[in-house]
Parts: sequence; structure tokens; C-alpha cells
Amino acid sequence: MSGHSKWSTIKHKKGRADAKRGKLFTKVIREITVAARESGGDPDSNPRLRSAVSAAKAANMPADNIKRAIQRGTGELPGVNYEEVSFEGYGPGGVAVMLELLTDNRNRTTPEIRHLFSKNGGNLGENGCVSWLFTRKGLILVPRSPEADDDEVMEIILEAGAEDFDVDDEDYFHVFTSPDELHAVKERLETAGLEIEAAQMEMEPSSTTRLEGKAARQMIRLMEAFEDHDDVQNVWANFDIDDELLAAE
Repeated sequence: MSGHSKWSTIKHKKGRADAKRGKLFTKVIREITVAARESGGDPDSNPRLRSAVSAAKAANMPADNIKRAIQRGTGELPGVNYEEVSFEGYGPGGVAVMLELLTDNRNRTTPEIRHLFSKNGGNLGENGCVSWLFTRKGLILVPRSPEADDDEVMEIILEAGAEDFDVDDEDYFHVFTSPDELHAVKERLETAGLEIEAAQMEMEPSSTTRLEGKAARQMIRLMEAFEDHDDVQNVWANFDIDDELLAAE
């Protein structure tokens, strides 16, 4: 299983600590606001907003918070103007790293991201230095159940229009879609009676870099540092690290 989907799965398995719930809400609210500003406040006609609202509901965000975030995006309420910024660079062992951020101050954010790279054995690169290694995909996590027949579930996944799926994880089916088909496939799976743990955009690497020992632990710390940064919305990397080490850190 590639590094990006491993990391997504580990985050879902660990869950979010209560102390970080406010940080999670902040990230989701920013995404809702920018999505609404970009393409309107109707989730049915705005796929990006639909994804953000789905993430908010999965995090148990109150409906009023979601509504206000949309209204800030559409201009019905005053709000901060966030800029979308992307960074690329290298982690320990030459691992390729991609970041998507929403910031109200690029001049503050850029040196902070550069510092996190250098502090954890990596370095910030130029835009384009690693993006050629990644392809944008939709990722849906479907929990596996002892009561469900795996062959039947896989048949449902394929009939729903998925491009591919991964069965290496004992807890989840990893279902991959084209970016445009993410929500349609999710809805078909739900209609077929499957539970959905998460549905989100991911960057799938064409190759991975194997890390062990100190370099692996350093890479995990780098990923966690990015996840904890208020402005970072998404972080992807092409590492290959043993599941046991990922889960233990």
C-alpha cells in the first residue's frame, strides 16, 4: 500500500484527540469558506464544497458552524480572505512531499514551512520539483466487516465505477476513483449499503521511497508537524514505512 493511503488510514485509525478537535474544525471551516467563495454555496453543484461539508459532518461539526462558514465564503457574512498556496519539497531519504495550504499571510507561512522541513531532516524545494510524481485521485475508505463477504464487497465496488481498489489493509478497502467521480462512486456505494469512513482527494505517487529506523521516525515527525500547522490543509508523501512503526509513533 502506498505511503499516501497508509498515512490516511493511520490517521483514521488513531482518530483525533479532543485537544486537536478545534484545530480540525479550523481546517475544515477554512476549506468550506474557500470552496463556497470559489464556486458558490450549494454543495449539490459544488463538488469541492460537498467534500468539505462531508468532512465537517464526519468530524461532528455543528450545522450552524457549517452554515456560517458557507456564508463567509459567499459574502453573506464578513470573513478572512484566505489564499491557496502549495509547496513541494523533500523529506528524510529524499521522500517527495506535497503540501496544500490556506493562509491569510503567505509571508508568515513560507518561512514556517521551510523551518519545519529543515528541522525534520528535509528541505523545501521549488514548485514542480516533485509534483510530476503524483496523480490526483479520489480515495474512499470502506470499513471491512467480518460479517460481510469480501468478494461481494469487491463486486459492489467495481459495479459502482471505481477505477481500482486495494485490499492490503485488514481494516479497510481502499477504493480509488477519478477525481470527477469521487462523489458519484461514494453515493453508489452508500446506496448499495456499504458504510463509508472517508471520501477525499488524494495524490497517488507513481513510486515510493522505502524508509526504516531513524529516517522513518523523522519522516513521521515531519508529517505530524505539517498536520499540526494551522495553515496546512493536506500533506502527501511517497514514503513506504512499515505499518507497525506508523501506528506506534
